[in-house]
Amino acid sequence: MQESEAAALYRLMTWLSPSFPVGAFSYSSGIEWAVEAGDIGNAADLRGWLASMLADGPGFCDGVFLAHAHRAASSDDDAGLRGVAELAAALVPSRERHLETSAQGRAFVEIARAAWNCASLDRLASSCGDAIVYPIAVGLVSAAHAIPLASTVHAFLHAVTSNWISAGARLVPLGQTDSQRVLAQLEPVVGATARRALTASLDDLGSATFRADLASMRHETQYTRLFRS
Repeated sequence: MQESEAAALYRLMTWLSPSFPVGAFSYSSGIEWAVEAGDIGNAADLRGWLASMLADGPGFCDGVFLAHAHRAASSDDDAGLRGVAELAAALVPSRERHLETSAQGRAFVEIARAAWNCASLDRLASSCGDAIVYPIAVGLVSAAHAIPLASTVHAFLHAVTSNWISAGARLVPLGQTDSQRVLAQLEPVVGATARRALTASLDDLGSATFRADLASMRHETQYTRLFRS
């Protein structure tokens, strides 16, 4: 492995690790309501729910946004980057999901600036204005550090899936082994979603995970909650 490849891998593993302080552990993307409603009651239910979220919902859409943000940032297309950032923020389907993705996006950029700053990062972040949701943040930071797009999208979707499983494991609850089984079973879905996102245009954006969107909205008034979304 060449030095540049090792550096890219090191940064991706750091930025998308559960220990990177963007607060991902406090969000469930509506999974908490789905467990409360009985939609998710075991590992098989969780796997099916997350497979849909990846392939037909926020997983795919966020992958597309990340890819377009990365390409715009890599080509110094500030206007294009701002347009993608604004679209990504506008298409979030619920208040809590907006809180989730915007809070993580801001934290990701702030921490990258503080610990992993580089020449173009401040300019790229400023070009987005206030509309920096999580996939946009990952896209522009990875582009600023010249990290390959395909690896970034795959790592991002793995990280998002792992966080969803972590939320499910605490809520159902599931054991460590069952959680790892779910992650292993979702490996081909993550890979296929990443490949689709890399070749998709913005016109291909769309979601069919209506129950997950409703779960995110109904979580806002859920009586007992452990998570912020």
